[in-house]
Amino acid sequence: MNFDRILKVFVPKEYAFFPMFEEGGRVLVSGTESLIKLSTAGTADMMDQYITEIKKFEKEGDVVANRIFAQLNKSFITPFDREDIHTLATRIDDVLDNINTAAQRIKLYKPKKLPQEVAEVAKILFQLGSLINKAMPELRHADKHRESIYRICEEIHELEKKADHYYSLGISALFENEKDIAELIKLKDILASLEKAVNKAEDVADTLRTLLIKMA
Repeated sequence: MNFDRILKVFVPKEYAFFPMFEEGGRVLVSGTESLIKLSTAGTADMMDQYITEIKKFEKEGDVVANRIFAQLNKSFITPFDREDIHTLATRIDDVLDNINTAAQRIKLYKPKKLPQEVAEVAKILFQLGSLINKAMPELRHADKHRESIYRICEEIHELEKKADHYYSLGISALFENEKDIAELIKLKDILASLEKAVNKAEDVADTLRTLLIKMA
């Protein structure tokens, strides 16, 4: 047993991280709910309302991530490797950041109409956010919930593939049907931001798998 393992036996771990990760999961779900509403909004005023909501949740996500980083700086013994705690917080925040990027591009570009694929990917992002949120409380006793967390990671992986399908459909339809080059570029950028958000959600699953492997 090395010195670090001896310390972990006799020194209490810092468990303040778990409530913060759980808060981060809830904020992520709220952001994806607003994204769904934005993707189907019928008026410019409604779109502005949901874009504002997404920006608010993105800022809340930043606050949670920064609190986790601050806690890392003052914690002696952590429940998981410090690097993994930092990576998990960063990647959850990255999902919200890219959702906000898509929302801000909608605000800036003012596209004539959002394609159906935007709404489909938004629904998947809500599912991904809900799965990440579900996994966060289970981190408190990850050794007892290994199988459940692994299943969540597999579900996230399957949803990422489904989102890729809709992204490909959306891009293909744009190049086939959109005659306005400026509009094509706008919508392509919006879809790309949403795809990146999905990829960041899969990165969260990869980090959770890493945590479980290190605990084995």
